[in-house]
Amino acid sequence: MPRPINRVSDMNLLKLIEKFDSDDKCRLTLEKLRWPGGVRCIRCESEKVFRADKRKQFECGACGYHFSVTAGTIFHDSHLPLRKWFIAIYLICESKKGVSALQLKRTLGVAYKTAWYLCHRIREAVKDVGHEELLRGIVECDEAFIGGNPKNMHKSRKAKLQRVPGSMRFDHKTAVLGALQRNGDVRLEVCREKQLTRQVLHEFIKAKLADETAMIVTDDFNQYSGIADNNTKHETVSHTQKEWVRGIVHTNGLEGVWSLFKRSIVGSYHQVSVKHLDRYLDEFEFRFNNRENSFLFRDTLLRLLNCTNLEYKNLVADDDAHSTS
Repeated sequence: MPRPINRVSDMNLLKLIEKFDSDDKCRLTLEKLRWPGGVRCIRCESEKVFRADKRKQFECGACGYHFSVTAGTIFHDSHLPLRKWFIAIYLICESKKGVSALQLKRTLGVAYKTAWYLCHRIREAVKDVGHEELLRGIVECDEAFIGGNPKNMHKSRKAKLQRVPGSMRFDHKTAVLGALQRNGDVRLEVCREKQLTRQVLHEFIKAKLADETAMIVTDDFNQYSGIADNNTKHETVSHTQKEWVRGIVHTNGLEGVWSLFKRSIVGSYHQVSVKHLDRYLDEFEFRFNNRENSFLFRDTLLRLLNCTNLEYKNLVADDDAHSTS
């Protein structure tokens, strides 16, 4: 099971509202986070920078370039006040099951489109592509299927449902692969293949786990067989035989992750687009892996300062009409 959460956050909603009650205070905080050693020109790196207070910008004395603290960041060209950005960031990173765009719309008093776009930009900023540490020690691996229950579907759609031959996947669900280091981080990934083959599962595990991993624990799905090597043992629990725990051999931690993520969909989001499912997983993974981080709000701000903006046209390009629920 995941280790218990004992952290005490350095920020709460009341403190946030009191501390950042104006955009000027938000800007000063972003300046300290972006340039802890003093403001530097974002073009030539010169420290000879002057504040142009009337335009809330800086002017470089060396190259004459004008820039602001939000230039080149996810906040650039946003018409949303920074104090509303801060509230949205706090709610998303501190809500255990996430917060929906509709809830943000009501909380911030903005249009739904604005709230929806805001959520996805934050999700894009917190993902860890290319910077993930490999898991090691005892690692639980499992798969989950995200999607609606056929009994809740309209009869016209239900009649079209078919089991995909030779796979563990129905055409109305999306497979998600997961690996959880015992008492550590989780790695989640949407499966884009049509079938959950042995090659798909093994490639995911080898990409997320260090070679010296001591043990891989899975259920008795036969496609996991053959994953052990000289450095790593492979143990299984037989869920088909109602076996859930055998000493340290179990996948209960990862089952808890699946349960929490599915409750996020049912309780917060209600419906998730297949196209954007990977971003919801990125958000969930970031929040779960930082569950003991007392400075989660600050670190999330740092992520956003070091991330380029996700343009709306790219977000909605070739939008997928299908969704999971």
